[in-house]
Amino acid sequence: TVWDGEISQSNERSFILSGFNETMNFTVPLFSVTLLYYCVILFFNISLVLLIVLDESLHEPMYIFVSSLCINALYGTTGFYPKFLSDLLSSSHRISYEGCLLQGFVMYSFACCDLSILTVMAFDRYMAICRPLHYYSFMTKRRLSQLVCFSWLTPFCLFSINVLLTARLKLCGIKIQRALCLNWLIVQLACPEADTFSNNISAYVIIVIYHFHWLFIICTYIYIIKTCVRSREDRVKFTQTCVPHLTSVIINATVLAFDAMYLRFGSRDLSQSLKNFIALEFLIIPPVMNPLMYGFKLTKIRNRILSLIYLKGK
Repeated sequence: TVWDGEISQSNERSFILSGFNETMNFTVPLFSVTLLYYCVILFFNISLVLLIVLDESLHEPMYIFVSSLCINALYGTTGFYPKFLSDLLSSSHRISYEGCLLQGFVMYSFACCDLSILTVMAFDRYMAICRPLHYYSFMTKRRLSQLVCFSWLTPFCLFSINVLLTARLKLCGIKIQRALCLNWLIVQLACPEADTFSNNISAYVIIVIYHFHWLFIICTYIYIIKTCVRSREDRVKFTQTCVPHLTSVIINATVLAFDAMYLRFGSRDLSQSLKNFIALEFLIIPPVMNPLMYGFKLTKIRNRILSLIYLKGK
């Protein structure tokens, strides 16, 4: 097999992550900051999940969805940071073919699972504010389980197909211009004669499905805002429960839009460090911002955190 003009010397296939080229001069500081940041992500998200699980007063749909968002953050960041940290300390920035496919699956499923969870959260807020009389009869434990399963299984199923389509391709390159693997970057390494039509169709189907997610969130918030205008009580409820969710949606949309545009139309004139930051925004900003926003803005969670701090202070 010829990869980038080189003949493979063994049966083991691997990729070179060339996104590390400009990090060699400040490896130790970057490793220290990244490790600290990863620990902060773990602390915030695990703390919020444990708080919701252990406090029965928080066993409501909205808080279950928040814990699901935090669990997804743990899933996505664990698929990236440990490998990234080990690469910073290594002179060889290689990743196995199977490991690259797995990381690509984790990255995409994590990003889209975030969007799926935000979508079911928007539906939950719509039912709570616009249909309050039907909320508890509709949002049963079974319905809650179905919504949680939808938010996780949809991206998992879609990207399993995506990865299987990529795995069948014959590749003619080994250099990935990032510090992590993404499915589309692997497809770009396909040999000229390889048939990537089904990969392109699969990508466009996923894009359409998640555009419908965005459309659903927008339409839902139009109804919610119209309802909240009529009542002061609804406006208070909107401020307390919808503002953190809406902020998460905006952050998610901005980060994914930047990453998608860079992935498709990325400029070669940008420095490698800036390229890495743009590529990793979805693993840097939402995993910390989400638990912070929900922890401080949702009254029940904030009060519970403050009561725990107060008890420890005594």
